[in-house]
Amino acid sequence: MSWEMSGKYVASCSCSLICPCPVDGEPTGPNRECRGVAVFHIEGGKLDDTDLSGVDFAFANWFPSNLSAGGWKVGVVVDQGAADGQATALERILHGDEGGPFADFAALYGEWLGVQRASISFSDSDTPSASVEGSVSYTFEPLPGIDGGVTTVKNAMYGFAPEFMIGKAPASSTLFGLDFEGVYGESADFSFASEMPEGAAKGRA
Repeated sequence: MSWEMSGKYVASCSCSLICPCPVDGEPTGPNRECRGVAVFHIEGGKLDDTDLSGVDFAFANWFPSNLSAGGWKVGVVVDQGAADGQATALERILHGDEGGPFADFAALYGEWLGVQRASISFSDSDTPSASVEGSVSYTFEPLPGIDGGVTTVKNAMYGFAPEFMIGKAPASSTLFGLDFEGVYGESADFSFASEMPEGAAKGRA
């Protein structure tokens, strides 16, 4: 099967500024681990004949050490407005069953926490925000760059985009029992597919 999706995401995690996970460094959150959540808004996408356009989902993580060490805990929340077929398609993609970048990530999963359904909101602006009803809500504030621009990370070993804004995203999350207080944040446009361009960094979604 072939799949693709594109849109925008905004994330929050427990690491201090700046999160070292994208460069395979040791997490700087409490207990030297990283707990976080990234909420994605799919502007356009599909798995074969299943249209994923307009669906929001959250990807919750627990990284016990640097990313390449593996042992991740991962859980997914799909917006309750999505059809059952859309939720099933996303589960297959994010679990790594359909190939592509999430199959690379899946090799590092230590425990798959499953898929839940809840109301998810996503607001795209200069300071994007997201929430999963009853579990987490946060707003991303980018770190200022030169001449009023924003600070970005580019060509990192791990990431949801080849270049992403970094900043602050205070949050208090209880998703999947992976409770954390968010400090660091990031946001970018994303584009994933079962067949990624030649030369894409290993592990990058």
